[in-house]
Amino acid sequence: MTAWAPVEYTGVAELRGPLMVVQGVRDAGWDEYATIVLESGERRHGLVLDVDHDLAVVQVLEGTGGVRAEATRVTFTGSPLRIPVGTGWQGRVCNGRGRPIDGGPPIFGDESAAVAGFPMNPTLREPPAEPVITGVSAIDALTTLVRGQKMAIFAEGGLPHLGLAAQVAAQAHAGGTPFSVIFAAMGLTHADAATVRDILERRSSAAELTLLLNLACDPVIERLLTPRIALTVAEHLAFALRRHVLVVLADMTSYCEALREVSAARGEIPARRAYPGYLYSDLASIYERCGRIRGRAGSVTVLPVLSMPAGDITHPVPDLTGYITEGQILLTREAVPYPHIDPLSSLSRMMRAGVGAGRTRPEHLDLAAQIQAGLSRARQAGELAELVGESALSPADRRYLTMAEAFRTHLLAQRPDEARTLEETFERAWHVLSTLPRRDLSMLSEEALDAGYQGRT
Repeated sequence: MTAWAPVEYTGVAELRGPLMVVQGVRDAGWDEYATIVLESGERRHGLVLDVDHDLAVVQVLEGTGGVRAEATRVTFTGSPLRIPVGTGWQGRVCNGRGRPIDGGPPIFGDESAAVAGFPMNPTLREPPAEPVITGVSAIDALTTLVRGQKMAIFAEGGLPHLGLAAQVAAQAHAGGTPFSVIFAAMGLTHADAATVRDILERRSSAAELTLLLNLACDPVIERLLTPRIALTVAEHLAFALRRHVLVVLADMTSYCEALREVSAARGEIPARRAYPGYLYSDLASIYERCGRIRGRAGSVTVLPVLSMPAGDITHPVPDLTGYITEGQILLTREAVPYPHIDPLSSLSRMMRAGVGAGRTRPEHLDLAAQIQAGLSRARQAGELAELVGESALSPADRRYLTMAEAFRTHLLAQRPDEARTLEETFERAWHVLSTLPRRDLSMLSEEALDAGYQGRT
């Protein structure tokens, strides 16, 4: 039996942006990995996007700049792109294609895995459970992140969403159980990349974090691989090595813009705002790779970060992300102190599965609901004060305005380098509620009030 030998093709028919059309191809398949050798001997790499009879459309990961079609040779490997997986990724800084840029050796592993990933068997899925403690009070108290959950951060332009994402990646933990973080940055400027590396340096040096950096000047095709490489590494750490893994994807709007650019180069018919019609399914193929598997101790939690163009939450990227994910954290200019989280527009649909007795505190859900109700009443009082003046408000309305101010200054406001424990977060939350009379806290049990209430009765 003769061994399979790759065939080298020289029939490059067209170069179109980051795409290369190769003719005369036989037996090539979708998502197949290709090696491209230029006239100078330089090697580039690509993935097959489409096959039609003897034509193959290849996306070149390094771009097609400097390529002469008549002097280029293309070889198809017969398999999809695979990367080594294992603990060798921890503590490393790589580019968007997983190549080390930290001066260290190449990354090796005992196993390899396909970057495209494999669907998780739905019959083996376990619901998200147990909290991921981020150290950010507004998240831990009101929109708790749960292991195995996918929850997005939406931000208006100009807000420090990247800084918040890096802060969460730097200080999140799973309460003493094995925990790893993978930060996949897409479309960053050099200044933003340097800031992220500085924030994450301590965790990276402790071999608890993998950083994938795709810069704005890098080839746009690389940006499409970055989140998939991050999730491939995370899946092995979680389901083979039984660790809890948090994957931060920032900024997914940059990813979607790269997808739109490739779609335009392919000549596809555009949908909403020129994004491809398959944007929803493409995003789902990334976000749905999180979760827990029955019988395995590990989990993959996904925290995508999106900047909303012009602050429009109905923009296709945040709109479709909201359909797929299980909650969102909204950053807005109206929430003045850092981290600018709007508590009334933020929601964690899995919070109930991750908090309570034995996880955080028995009164956690009721405490969060009481704060949300108080902030809602304070917003109504604030709107009324704009019409009639604060002096015309009732004493009760003024108390709720005082409670909202205590929330902003004592619970929401937090330094970018400040990691708060759960105990400190709950102490601050009780301080906020204690600005109200005890009789107004109807959502909390008498036992909880006896233990936590700090004000007058």
